Amino acid sequence: MARLHEYQGKELLKQFKVKTPRGSIACTADEAFKVTAELATPVVVKAQVWTTKRADFGGIQFAKTAEEAKTKAEKLLGLQVQDFTIDTVLVEEQIKIEREFYAGIVIDDSSKCPVLIFSSMGGSGIEEIAEAHPDKVAKVNIDIVEGLRDYQARNLIRATGISGKLQMQLAGVLVKLWQVARKYEARSAEINPLVLTANGEIMAADCRVTVDDYAVFRHPDLGIEIARELNRPPSQLDKIAYDVEKNDYRGTFYFIQMESGFKKNDGYVGFHGAGGGGSMMSMDAAHTQGFKLANFTDTSGNPAASKVYRAARIILAQKNIVAYFGSGSGVASQEQFHSARGLAKAFIEENLSIPAVIRLGGNLEDKAIDILETCTKGLPAPVEGYKKDDTAHFCAERLRHLVETFQPDSGAREKFEKPDFDKPYSFETITGKITFDHGVCAECDHHACVEACIPEILKLENNVPVLAISTEEAKTGKCIECLGCEMECVYRGKRGAYIELPIAGLDEYVGEED
Repeated sequence: MARLHEYQGKELLKQFKVKTPRGSIACTADEAFKVTAELATPVVVKAQVWTTKRADFGGIQFAKTAEEAKTKAEKLLGLQVQDFTIDTVLVEEQIKIEREFYAGIVIDDSSKCPVLIFSSMGGSGIEEIAEAHPDKVAKVNIDIVEGLRDYQARNLIRATGISGKLQMQLAGVLVKLWQVARKYEARSAEINPLVLTANGEIMAADCRVTVDDYAVFRHPDLGIEIARELNRPPSQLDKIAYDVEKNDYRGTFYFIQMESGFKKNDGYVGFHGAGGGGSMMSMDAAHTQGFKLANFTDTSGNPAASKVYRAARIILAQKNIVAYFGSGSGVASQEQFHSARGLAKAFIEENLSIPAVIRLGGNLEDKAIDILETCTKGLPAPVEGYKKDDTAHFCAERLRHLVETFQPDSGAREKFEKPDFDKPYSFETITGKITFDHGVCAECDHHACVEACIPEILKLENNVPVLAISTEEAKTGKCIECLGCEMECVYRGKRGAYIELPIAGLDEYVGEED
């Protein structure tokens, strides 16, 4: 789920005429001074972070004057909270609260529908309130087609002991909260506290909204950088990886950078899983061997080989990892040789300088291991491939052995250079570009590239590979980017094929890290 900050959630509420305290965000102490001066009232300065219980670390400060607000904001801005650096505060007027409530809409996977929860008591933990005061909390399932009707909201509030004008006021806010959640496809939308002010107004004093990952692309106006549930702003590598995923529907590529800034002797590995359960088991196996995980990555659901390649390149962009551990489901239904080709291409282009252990259990695993190990022979670091009968713990043990015995080359790391072909023949694919050197291809005896082309879009013409379809068809998806033509040329041919698969921002990121 993609989280919104409090101020962003309140902007959505205001679109539906839900009242919120007057105020504005500030990114500098001077801006906080200006906002307070314009409000001309005592204010509350609130850190904008994706965490609850902000008061516990001083994330909510009160100020009577603009100068005091400036001082309070100065203390908060730049403060490190867990993995989050506070760069924005919300400066709002202080309001006199008569009573607090809780209102929230969450997607209940067991009920398979949105559920509205209301509490006649406010507080920082709705679960604790429900346990201690069950008569104060009520909930109702919402029909996704019919939506939330006003009478349903009133009945819900009545169940907690509230009646009269207050019941009507609160019901109106609950219906509007549902409208916000429905329009922006929220997995959850909470107002906590929802308050009754001293002058009789119902107002949202806080708001938290999380948007469904798969709906983010429909709401560019929300300005969500990546559709991931993080407790910190996304790192640059997170953004680069998400840019790959959001633009490529073929299978899943989930990348989260868990640590950064570590040193070589800290024992961090780049982790590449496939499938949730198998990945969790493999992560445990790595921990058992004393490794720490720099990232979590999952490529599953039959991803294109090009997507696995990009995942591997991004994992390897993490500075100071000591090894590459690829291990997920032991019985994957996807053809594992696609993943093997993606990994091999990435390892070749990176001139792999750290040990790698890859478990590719599943369909055609023998072929996958053969491709992986054959194509990566001669690299500075060893690459070992294993199958479904090799446990994740065994593979982690092998990785530990390789890390402990590997002696890195003291020479300068060679950078992969894109081939400079004499007689290039090129066509674009859905995310890249394929080039054959017809001068080299003409001397090839078996043309493994054509044989390996699963969608059969290549043919031989005058003893060289050319498209058997139009260039437009290749560009719009007939070429599935299985990487067979290039990697079979590495495996059995004369290296006359090259597939260019750009990763926006990665080269710049690596340059900055170096």
